Amino acid sequence: MIRHVLTLSLALCAAPAFAQQPAPPPGGADTLAAVRGRGQLACGVSTGVVGLSQADARGEWRGLDADICRAVAAAVLGDGGRVRFVPTTPQTRFTALQSGEVDILSRNTTWSFARDVPIGLSFVGVAMHDGQGFIVRREANLASARELDGATICLQPGTTTELNLADWARSNRITFTPVVIESFQEVTRAFFSGRCDAYTTDRSGLASIRVGQGPRAQDYVILPETVGAEPLGPLVRKGDPRWFDIARWTLNALIAAEEHGVTQANAEARAREDQNPEVQRLLGRTGEFGAAMGLDNAWALNAIRAVGNYGEIWQRNMQPIGLDRGANRLARDGGLMWSPPFR
Repeated sequence: MIRHVLTLSLALCAAPAFAQQPAPPPGGADTLAAVRGRGQLACGVSTGVVGLSQADARGEWRGLDADICRAVAAAVLGDGGRVRFVPTTPQTRFTALQSGEVDILSRNTTWSFARDVPIGLSFVGVAMHDGQGFIVRREANLASARELDGATICLQPGTTTELNLADWARSNRITFTPVVIESFQEVTRAFFSGRCDAYTTDRSGLASIRVGQGPRAQDYVILPETVGAEPLGPLVRKGDPRWFDIARWTLNALIAAEEHGVTQANAEARAREDQNPEVQRLLGRTGEFGAAMGLDNAWALNAIRAVGNYGEIWQRNMQPIGLDRGANRLARDGGLMWSPPFR
């Protein structure tokens, strides 16, 4: 078999009281005012990944990433439905946020140094701990990705997938032929049509495309190796610290809600009746946490009522595609998901 060596480049890839409304951010950046002015949050999502962000038959966006945007909209505007979803590709996603086309980017994007420091964007936290993997046909009878030496592998450009794959192949002395296709839909179509021996992307994406094959899903196997860490999370523009705080603490509120057993169904009752000081602060019954960010003190309550807690979001979106929660369990359950305290 003819072997090809690939060189890939890095793709750019006691409760406090707050008496005053915060001043607008320096430099004139005020995303909160812009969102309130138009009455709608602009959210950058993927072009369609089941479980993360995909439009259903009615045009409604569903998925973990989409629900994070609904939570932010509910925190800011009091209504999780006031979101305009903007599909972006790996090549257009950062420009869409940098240019102001979207207010937040929530679309399976890996947190890395090159994306967090030099390009004017900031990750607000980890929405899902993921890792890169490989999917192959069951009939190939492969037990390990190390058996892919000499194979053709489909992948998308402008992603951390490129660098991870090159590093992994080099360290394992594996050579391969890349089939690089920009569109997620096209690259998956290429794999399922037999153009590639394997397809590599985040394991959440692999689970998504596999379940999308319906009865044919069992014809494909996700290999056991995880190639590199892929902490996925939402981003905002640098230079607007208040907006950064809103996005970060909305995500934290969803995780904290699961930690304290606050759900979409019981949130209102817990806000009225729960005597736990942390829950009182989380749900706006005590303290001035919302006012510190220029929001109503019921901001977190509104977010939880809109989409539920983190565990509910996972169960609704990721469980149906067969993705094990794993590292995305709460820290108390052996996972990596936790929230700083609301105090």
